[in-house]
This record gives sequence, C-alpha cells and structure tokens, in this order.
Amino acid sequence: MRTHKTLFNYSSIALAISTSLFGATKVSAQELDVKVQEIEKVVVTGTRRMNDVQDVPVNITALSAVQLERDRVYDLVDVAKWVPGLTVIDQGGRTSNPIIVRGLSTDSLNPNPTNTGGGTVATYLGDIPLFIDLNLHDVERVEVLIGPQGTLYGAGTLGGAIRYIPKKAETDLLSAQVFGEVNSLSQSDGTGSTIGGVVNVPLINDKLALRASYQRYKNPGFIDYVNLVQEPGVSNPQPSEEQRGQNLQTVKDANGEETETTRISLRWTPTDELEINLNYNYQDQFVEGRTLIHQDSFGTGPYESGMRVLEPNSLKNTLYSLELSYDFGFAELVVAAGESDYDELGQRDQTDLLLDFQYGYENFPSFTAFTREIQEEEVSTQEVRLVSQSEGPLSWIIGGFRSEFELFSTSEEFTPGYPEFIEVVRPDNLEFFSQGDEELVESAIFGELGYDVTESLNITLGARFYEYDTVVTQGFDLPLDDTRRGAPADQISPDLVTNTAKDSGSLFKFNLGYDVNDEALIYFTASEGYRIGGVNSVVACTPENLSGNGQALCALPDEVLILPDKTENFELGTRLSGLNNRFFLNASAYYINWTDIQVQDVTENGGLPITVNGGKATSKGFELSYRALHGNGLSSQGSYAYTDASLATDEPEFVDGDDAFRGDRLPGSPRQTLAFGLTYETEVYQGMPLLVNYGLNYIGDVYTRVGLRDFGERLPSYTLHNLSATLSGDVWDITLYAKNLFDKYAITSTRAGREDIRQVNDFDVRLYGQFVNQPRTVGVEFTYNFGD
Repeated sequence: MRTHKTLFNYSSIALAISTSLFGATKVSAQELDVKVQEIEKVVVTGTRRMNDVQDVPVNITALSAVQLERDRVYDLVDVAKWVPGLTVIDQGGRTSNPIIVRGLSTDSLNPNPTNTGGGTVATYLGDIPLFIDLNLHDVERVEVLIGPQGTLYGAGTLGGAIRYIPKKAETDLLSAQVFGEVNSLSQSDGTGSTIGGVVNVPLINDKLALRASYQRYKNPGFIDYVNLVQEPGVSNPQPSEEQRGQNLQTVKDANGEETETTRISLRWTPTDELEINLNYNYQDQFVEGRTLIHQDSFGTGPYESGMRVLEPNSLKNTLYSLELSYDFGFAELVVAAGESDYDELGQRDQTDLLLDFQYGYENFPSFTAFTREIQEEEVSTQEVRLVSQSEGPLSWIIGGFRSEFELFSTSEEFTPGYPEFIEVVRPDNLEFFSQGDEELVESAIFGELGYDVTESLNITLGARFYEYDTVVTQGFDLPLDDTRRGAPADQISPDLVTNTAKDSGSLFKFNLGYDVNDEALIYFTASEGYRIGGVNSVVACTPENLSGNGQALCALPDEVLILPDKTENFELGTRLSGLNNRFFLNASAYYINWTDIQVQDVTENGGLPITVNGGKATSKGFELSYRALHGNGLSSQGSYAYTDASLATDEPEFVDGDDAFRGDRLPGSPRQTLAFGLTYETEVYQGMPLLVNYGLNYIGDVYTRVGLRDFGERLPSYTLHNLSATLSGDVWDITLYAKNLFDKYAITSTRAGREDIRQVNDFDVRLYGQFVNQPRTVGVEFTYNFGD
C-alpha cells in the first residue's frame, strides 16, 4: 500500500537558478553538464491505449501511486480534491457520497439513498464497471475522465468515468510488504488505526503469479449522539432537565467506521501474446452513524447529533472478474467479465418524517420511530473490445457491452409503544413496509475511428448505440393502519405493482487533436452523454384511495415514467510541457447543455421517493492544472476550476414544489476550487531520503438548493491544509502526518432545509442537519518491505 517512492531521479541537485520554473532563460542540459531532471511520467489507458497522459487529446487526470501516497489520497473525497471539475460531497460515507461533474446536479444535498453515487459518473475497478468508494491501497493509479465516455466504455456516462487501476501480479518478483498506522482525531476519545499487507509470489516459470493484499482501516469517530432514547416508545425523547438521565443517554464518537478490503489476483501469461487475470475484490464497511450535527435545529454542540436512535449501516461489496487480452499484432482483443454483489443493512431515525404527516403520532409523548433497510444488488457485466495496434494513419476501437442488474430492497418503519397508545394490538410495532424488485438489462455497441490527416492533425469520430429494458416491481403497506381497521396483528400485505420501460438511442462524438510541436497539444471535443431512464413503481392513485381517511400511498399519472436525461458537451483544451519536461500545464474550457434533467422528488400523496424529469440547464467553465519541478529537490503541483452551472429555463414546482427560474445556480458544486501541493525531497543522516509534503485544498461556496429557493442556503467556502514528512531506509518508511492541520471546522452539506427548524406539538423537528468535515487527524505510519 503506502510505500514511499522517490519522485524524481537525480544525478545532481545543483541546477542553476536560471533553469527554475520561473526563469526567463532556457538553459540546455549540455550547458549545465548535468542530466536534466524530469517530472514523473504517468502512463494511462483511459483511451484504451497506453499513452503518456500529456499526449492524450482528451480531458483526463491521472493520480499515480506516488501521488496517492504522497498526498494521502484514501477515497473518492480525497481524489476529487485533486481533479478539477470533479466534486464529491463529503457526508461521512454512511451512504453513497454524491458525485458531481462540472456542476451537473439539481438535487438538494440530502444523503444519496442508493448505491449509485448520483448516476452521472461511471466507476470502474480495472475493466469492470462497479460503483464503489474504494479504500485505496495497492492501487497503481486512479484515472478520471471528465465528459461523456460512452464511445470508449461499456457503461454509459452522463458526465465522466472514474477508473481504479489495481496493481497487477508481477511474474518475476517475489516481494511482500506490511504496514501499520495509528492516529488521533482532535474531537475523538478513540484511536484510529490501519494495518495490512501485500504479497506478490511468482509461481510457474515466470508465467504465473499471485498477488494478494489486505487492509483493515478504523476511524474512531468524532460525532457524539447526545440525545439517544434509552428505550424507544417508553423514554421521553424531550424530557425535562430533571428527568433527562432517566430517559436519554449519550454515545460518544458514534460515527466511527471500520473497513476491511481484500484483493486477490492471479495473472497468467502463457505466451507473449496472451494475458489472463483472475481477480477477487471484497470490501466490508461498517459505519456507526452520520457525521450530522443539529446545532441550529436542536441546539447541540458543533460535533454533536440530536438523533434519537443510533444509525449504523453495513455495506459489503464483492467482485469476481476475468480480464483477458490477446495481441493479434494488428489489434488487441480484450474480454472482461464480472459478477458483483452488494449488500446493505442499515437503521435510521425516522421520527421526524412521521411527525410531519400529523396523523396522530405527535399526540404520543414518547413517540420515537426508526427504519431498518435492506438492499441487495447483483450485477453481471460482459465487455468485449478490439483495439487497433498497427502503424498507419487509421486507428479504431470497436466494442460490445451487456449488463444485467438485479435489485431487491425492503424498508420497515417501526413505532414502538404507539400501537398500545392508540389501543391496537400490533406486537411488531410495524407502521410502514415497502418492498422493491428491479431488473435492468442494458446493452450497447460502441467505438471510435481515428484518422491522422497529417503528422500533427488527428480526427476521431465516435458512436454508441444502446438499448435498455427495465422491469420494476414495488409495493407499500401500512400494517399498523391495516390492523387498526381489523386486519390480523401480524399481517403484511404490500400492494405490489409492476411497471416496465425500455428505450434505445445513439450518441456521437467528434474529437480533433493538433500537435503544435513536441511540447504543445490542442484538442477540441464535441460529445453526447446520457443517463438511462426507467419507471417509478408506485401504485396508481384512484378516487377511492384519494378519498379515504388514512394515508394514500400512490402516484399520479405524471409520477411514473422517467425519461433519460442527456448532455451535449463542447470542450477546447491544451496540454503543454516545457523546460525539458520540468513543467506541465493543462487547461480546458467547456460548455454543456443538459436536457430532461432527472430530479429527485416525492409523490404528492404519501411522500414516497420518486424520480421525475425537469427542464434544461447549462454548465460552463474552465479548468487548469500544472506540475513543476523547480530544482534542488523542490516540486509543486496545483489545479483550479471555475464552474458556472444554472437553469436554462423557468421551471414551475421544480424545487420541492417551489418554482425555479432561468439563471438559478445549481446546487452541490462550488463555483471555484483550488488545490496546491509543494514537495521537498532531500537526504539526511547517512544519505536517507526525506520527503516533506504540504497540500492545500480550497473549496468555494456551495448552494444547497437550486437558486437558494425553498429555504436553500449558501454554505461558506473553506480551506484545508495537510502536512507530512516521510523518512526512508533501504526497506522501510516512516511517516508523520497531519490532515486538516489547522483543525478547520466546515459545513460540507445539509440534510433537508431550514424550513424544518420548527416544532410539531412539543416535538422539535430534527430533519434539518449539517454534515461536517473530519477534524484534525495526526498520525504516524510505518511500512516495511521484504523480497527482491
């Protein structure tokens, strides 16, 4: 995992000041009589061919193993801080953190209830599409392609693709590594830790090799749940101060996390042309609770939650995959097949939602409700592609993709003590039950054709032809209400309804790349992206259920079908290098049209979560990134992004029933982000390498709802600082580090809106809360390497 590596190869540390980044005179290596230092080159395969990232005429950012280690990049939240145009909203990981590319978001910043991360980005583990916020260890690099990638990848993308590239088994190297870490959080009573190891074993005549890695990560947590009821349905959730100890309890550091990640790879190269990789990846994550505080809505402290029950969540990802490549000479054939399982089991406080319905729950002084949810997913994917290899002006890629997705989920809401309060015999206290089954089959043919018009000018055309078919069955029941009306005390009979949808279409791409010279590349891309649609399976409303006295759980006619939303993307960019490969600068400007936007909503009757289509939006902006080697062991890197995303049409009842208007800023993404890193490498006692690294991340202000409408708010900007120092011996490394060095306290997003800072009878509603970032973390890490 986290092995220190020398960033640059030095033959001398004495370079003239005139050759530094900011020098005006370019001095040759011959004049200095030393070997010119060069920035680490990163080879990427995001375009399905191996290229230096500086030679690729598309928007791609690669975080190498060196950078992942140096900048302590552990997950997607950390990745996004170094990728201009990518935003991952830090909500603590209890549910999928929303992923936003170039401002393409219209939903309020509530936690994502599904395992999709927002649906605008495809994530890959190797060559297999798999949504997972991977705990990054033993990873070769992370590649992020900004913009639609449906002509290169099997999984369709609206805004981009994120690729985790694990390290492969090496057939000629026997090695092992162990590592450990302990850390302390400024707001926690516990201690965090990481332990793990990696082993690589050649097996048969340098043709077969095994690589296995394991990591166990523990975050002690830093949010105190200070208002937990001792016994739901019996304890008063808002007692007098004298009775507080009899009814409530506090659990400190109740948002801790433990994650275990295991990866096993078997690599077989029976001939020079054939390579086969069998892979197993398992990640088991247990998160104790939300990083949510109720300082404004319930008067808690800055690191305290007012939830009434604990909110644990267990998330397990398993992937088996086969990746085969064969070099025919004129082309390379790649076959990738994967089977993945995802299981989630969680519990959360549901009191406020039911109080909001005002069906009588608010009359029960000891009312506390909680929900338990199960989600099980199975995904089978197959992708085949053929990539040309021959020299010549013509190059091409053609591929086929098929994915079968199955989802089963249940949600149960319990109201302990309430049945007795209304004199109904319901021993399980089950107030609400839902069940969902979904099947989705997606297939596509995709490809690109490139032609070198001249030695400097290349034109690439891409196309994707896709279709999907989805069947969704869902049902809801109100068991407590049914029992009150005379049904058996243990009856659960959801009213199941099945809806289907299918669609097909095509997407196109045009790319032009021009090599001005060996140090400058200009490119232009026009491309289309899409996100598949589907259906909301909610029973249709009838006059009978709308006229009843109880809750009506049903959908109106315009609350059923979900159309695909699409983007048209236009981008102009450049990649520059200079000072003998000691300075790289990349820049791009873009404009995006977004139509038929998919928006999270709830049914008018019953408040059931659904997806609907909105109107149009645009996003425009520019992005910069650079890397520089200054000499004398000093290097730096940085990035900047400006994003202007807004509605393009007036949209009635667009934001939780509130009107929105053209020009309203979209939520979720900061207008401006900036990252800067400074690294100093030298030698100390007896020639041991010492690496000191400083990082700064600025996140600009964020809107929580479109145009600040319907009680939306502006979250202020903030800046985080990180510092680390690594000392290396021949086979060991030791690192001292501090993340969030100055212990900055920041609100990263919100749950619900400030309209929910109110009371229902004598109950304080706690729907509104604020997610906060992790406080200062100080730690020490040790790595030891064995073998060749």
